[in-house]
Amino acid sequence: MNILETLGRLARESGFAAFFAAGGWKNLIMIAVACVLLFLGIKKKFEPLLLVGIAFGVLLTNLPGSGLYHMEMWDAFLDPASAHYHSYGYILTQGGLLDVLYIGVKTGLYPSLIFLGVGAMTDFGPLLSNPKSLLLGAAAQLGVFLAFFGAILLGFTGPEAASIGIIGGADGPTALFLTNKLAPHLLGPIAIAAYSYMALIPMIQPPLMRALTTEKERSVKMEQTREVSKTEKILFPIVVASFVILLIPSTAPLIGCLMFGNLLRECGVTERLNDTAQNALMNIVTLFLGISVGATTVADRFLTVKTLGIVLLGLIAFSFSTVGGLLVGKLMYKLSGGKINPLIGSAGVSAVPMAARVSQVEGQKANPSNFLLMHAMGPNVAGVIGSAIAAGFLLALFG
Repeated sequence: MNILETLGRLARESGFAAFFAAGGWKNLIMIAVACVLLFLGIKKKFEPLLLVGIAFGVLLTNLPGSGLYHMEMWDAFLDPASAHYHSYGYILTQGGLLDVLYIGVKTGLYPSLIFLGVGAMTDFGPLLSNPKSLLLGAAAQLGVFLAFFGAILLGFTGPEAASIGIIGGADGPTALFLTNKLAPHLLGPIAIAAYSYMALIPMIQPPLMRALTTEKERSVKMEQTREVSKTEKILFPIVVASFVILLIPSTAPLIGCLMFGNLLRECGVTERLNDTAQNALMNIVTLFLGISVGATTVADRFLTVKTLGIVLLGLIAFSFSTVGGLLVGKLMYKLSGGKINPLIGSAGVSAVPMAARVSQVEGQKANPSNFLLMHAMGPNVAGVIGSAIAAGFLLALFG
């Protein structure tokens, strides 16, 4: 046995050697990106529950030779001419660990289960006590459609443009669900953009809020809303699920799970299931979702001009969604005779409860005695429903 020859072979076949092969520099760049995302998640605490998992998935998938995720297998899975077209058995038997975990994303299972947990954690009382909040949640979908048309102008296809536009809803699971259905090849960059902008809400929204509102408007103290009865809270998920799914059937997985989770919360007889949905189930799915989404950021596919376009359009989408909510908030301020603080309009994006907290912080800067959190939660939870409806509409158009 030639020890030197064996050592030489090991060196040539190691992952380190792959960094010096053609295209190896791209893997190094993606590893650096993973480190930046880990820094943002751990040190800056930007959406850490998902960002840390996504970042580690980015790291693992770009370590040459790891064999955890195989983009070529998923290409065959999506190719009608392939013998492995839509063959989950092929993935289960031949794929790596992250290929198997990614099946949950591919089937839409993880986003739907996330919505189940979100529903279990969400109190729709502020929305029920002030139904006008629905208008703010709808207005905050403006960026979705502006980014959609912008993507069309830049040469993206209709399904790709729809997947990019939904970033403006600031709803990561919805973005994953729609992209997986319409443009799965863009899942990596869209997931990174969607969750990054969700995490950066405290940095992106305040300048827009101050630019579009006056000191007087930001200092408005809103009156306490009415108390919502238990019966209303129980009927709400049943009525909303029935109406929205009948109106746009393609929203059924997301809206159905969201409202089922909320019913577990409000009905008062399923405390154990509600606790499981909020905690154990939510945590397990978040683990699998983050690392498997990060795995799709393969260097050869991620480092393209198209990715930069997606990141830029995602920022435009999110910014204009914030602007749409603020402008309708200003209109409601005028129509109410100055009784509605327009800052709650920015909470119409569906990043719950972060966007509502930003409205609270900016309101207190203008008026230290201001307390907008519960008022902002109305448009915030309306935005969750609004983004799911927008995704269902786009899916009905291009699915």
